[in-house]
Amino acid sequence: MTLRYIALLIAGLSVFTCKTWAVVDVSMEDWVDVSLKGQAEIPCIYTLKEPAKMIVWFTKLPGRDQSRRRIYYYDGQKTVIEEGSEYVGRIKVTHSHEPQNARGSAILIIDNVQLSDQREYICTVYNVSTDSGEGRTRLQIFNSPSLPVIEGMHTGISVTVEEPSKVAQCKVDDGYPRPNITWYKGRFPLQQSEEVKTMELVTTKPNGLFTVHSDLYIKVEKTDEDALFYCEVKYFVPGGVRMTETKKINITVHYPTTEVTLSVNPHDRLIKEGDTVKIRCVGNGKPPPIFSFTHNGDELSSDEEMLLLDNVSRSNSGTYVCQSFDLDTGTSFEDSINITVHYLDHIVVTPEETVLDQGDDLTLTCNALSSLPTQTAWYKHDMQLVERHVLELNNASYDTAGMYMCKVTVPSLPDLQELKSVQVSVRGKPKLTVEMAADPVNKADRSVNLTCHAEGYPSPTITWTLSDQWTGQPVPVPEVESQKTDTGVLSMISVRATSKLTVNCSAANEFGTVNVSHKIEASARVKTTTTQATSTKGGGSGVIIAVMIICLLLIAILGSMLYFLYKKGKLPCGRSGKQDFTKEKASKDDIVMEMKSGKSEEAVLLQGINGDRKSPTE
Repeated sequence: MTLRYIALLIAGLSVFTCKTWAVVDVSMEDWVDVSLKGQAEIPCIYTLKEPAKMIVWFTKLPGRDQSRRRIYYYDGQKTVIEEGSEYVGRIKVTHSHEPQNARGSAILIIDNVQLSDQREYICTVYNVSTDSGEGRTRLQIFNSPSLPVIEGMHTGISVTVEEPSKVAQCKVDDGYPRPNITWYKGRFPLQQSEEVKTMELVTTKPNGLFTVHSDLYIKVEKTDEDALFYCEVKYFVPGGVRMTETKKINITVHYPTTEVTLSVNPHDRLIKEGDTVKIRCVGNGKPPPIFSFTHNGDELSSDEEMLLLDNVSRSNSGTYVCQSFDLDTGTSFEDSINITVHYLDHIVVTPEETVLDQGDDLTLTCNALSSLPTQTAWYKHDMQLVERHVLELNNASYDTAGMYMCKVTVPSLPDLQELKSVQVSVRGKPKLTVEMAADPVNKADRSVNLTCHAEGYPSPTITWTLSDQWTGQPVPVPEVESQKTDTGVLSMISVRATSKLTVNCSAANEFGTVNVSHKIEASARVKTTTTQATSTKGGGSGVIIAVMIICLLLIAILGSMLYFLYKKGKLPCGRSGKQDFTKEKASKDDIVMEMKSGKSEEAVLLQGINGDRKSPTE
């Protein structure tokens, strides 16, 4: 304001120096800008030859009524603010006077400026001679609007509509003077044309502020769905113009379908029976059209754009067609795709079950029908025998009997495989294998586990008997556990040796009966010797027997030679010196040996050699 006053004073001086003084000269600005509810200062600069007698401020309302209304009066002695005016309590005037320069000023100050204050203000100065001069200033009010708001249409806009369609609206509130709205698409302002139109609605609120609505109409194209639209608002402030923008929005553009594409999931691998397959139909239009599906010409029900095939079979193979129908344009498009559901049938093994005589030959074949190349292999006990669909078994024996497994796989589709088992039995008299071992659980009870495995067909029946070695009386048989095997029957018992026992395992079928016996001692070393004997092969038992026989023969020959020398008197020892080399008796803790051969086993207790035998002279 100070600069403004200085400018007015300079203007007054120029008038004074450049021309003959007027009686009273008043200088004022053409207009003064102020924000709503702010404080306005309107200066009045005057020059006169005589002292000022009176200063009066008037207002002049806009419009046809050109009459003045006095709002302020000052006569050098007192100040009067007109009663009943809207300025009571809101205005004041500051005065200054320079007698030596014959200049002065009167500044009208208005507090809490209202929109109704926007009018013309007149300053009239009187001298003592009742001469007067006056100046005029227009007060301009400004109010910055609220932030603008943009909103797009909630429904889509079709490209097929001939006339421009409303795509968005922009609103700005509480501006003064009226704000201006400009629409933008991307970085470029939109100009009115045949394809672009805007419509504005300006509303004056009861408080005098403006609300501006602007609607944007365009003839949309398909590319407009990626465009960003927004509006720019320019509004006036004291001394200038400011600008603000709304957020950027997309609009929903509808356009017809011109192409349909079918896709299958899974798409990266072969389809097999049991899979779940999704066939999706996608059109390039928006919104999506109505889709219909057919399979080999037969109409299918579907969920909108996707056809779900659960647990597919080979009957689901064939041609699938998706057809679209656009309700707006009435156009139709289609696409098709071929699907192959691969399969592997159940295995057929011939013959399915076979009973052979010992020495027979057998050929097993394994086949499975498939839509893809297959690979076949035969297994027994999880070990692969051959890799082909034919298995040759020659010169059948008990080792031939068992469960054989055929496995058919599809190398190009590993999840596709089939298994089939076939039982091969060999007829004949039971083949019996007996194993004996210390019970690892009942070590304190000195128990012995006996296992009897009988091979043969028909499946043998196993019978256990126990008897006391001294009395020959039968002993109750413990609980028997039995289970079938691929080649026969497996039977198990656990015996606690409280006395010397004879255990017999008997296996029988229609071709004969086989028995195996075991003798068990009730000594501290039963378990150890039994375990050792059990782990010895049949050939080892024969070697032990041969060694024992040789030892017996050597001892017998040595005894005979000693006896012969004694009879001839060759030995210089008296009766008292005679000693029996076999005097010591074998204790009951002597070693128990279990003897195994290919067909039977026998336990023998060595009680001593020539024990307690007297010489002929005694």
